[in-house]
Amino acid sequence: MESHEGDIMRLPINSEEHTFNNWEVKYKRSHILHSKCSNEKGCGDDLSETCLFCLYTRMLELPHMPDMVFPNNQLILKHVSGCSIEFNALDALKRVSNGRLAIKIACADAWKESRMESGHLDEVKPFDWTFTTDYTGTLTGDFSVTTTETRIDLDKLRRRERILFYHDLLLFEDELHDNGTAVCSVKIRVMPSSFFILLRYFLRIDNVMLRINDTRYYHEFETNFILREYTSREAKAQDLNVPPSRLIDPSEVAQILPLVSSCYEKLSLPTVKQGTGEGAAVAV
Repeated sequence: MESHEGDIMRLPINSEEHTFNNWEVKYKRSHILHSKCSNEKGCGDDLSETCLFCLYTRMLELPHMPDMVFPNNQLILKHVSGCSIEFNALDALKRVSNGRLAIKIACADAWKESRMESGHLDEVKPFDWTFTTDYTGTLTGDFSVTTTETRIDLDKLRRRERILFYHDLLLFEDELHDNGTAVCSVKIRVMPSSFFILLRYFLRIDNVMLRINDTRYYHEFETNFILREYTSREAKAQDLNVPPSRLIDPSEVAQILPLVSSCYEKLSLPTVKQGTGEGAAVAV
């Protein structure tokens, strides 16, 4: 495939890989996705031969993508059993409604009015223009996923413990035509006894609403399961009796937004056997 010298595939990728107990933890980080096809002759129908821009365009079928998408940013955790957990922008954006689902976006009318007042007179796109995603990670392998009453022990997480590895990756971001921000990111922290992951989608529409979808993973190395907690929180800005300055930091916002929905699961790992293979990847 012939491509411009600036093709993102030729740009350097920063990566690290570490082993902790029975897990290999790897991240990759690189530049944002181009805003147009990087192949001078255009890309054909074969997805394996297309540039990343065309791949995203065809796989997602969205009217447009976020301002900044990081297609090479990935966090991957692989267990000796063959099970793995991955976080990437493509699978996160696959969970954005593109018009095929009849989803009413909260406060869309108020947002449209704010756009008209600021001179943006175009209609709201027929898809979720906030890029809201309920992505909780991509699982590969023979996980057994069940609902659970067990919760992540936050007090244990707050205890002082040496940090063996930490990283923060941005998957995508959009400024919503200067009316706010929509950000999807993932953070990992590995300690001697466990690892903790926070996958967060944060939405702020100025003077209209806020939303946070959080997915937390917690695993103690001495156990054979991972706890996964998904929570969705949101509120109209007018219902939050707090100064606007407190609505900038997602960590602060998460403490004041009311809970809308939640899901608590236990991901049980299979018994490690010689020659254990990998299953098909499923974005959930």
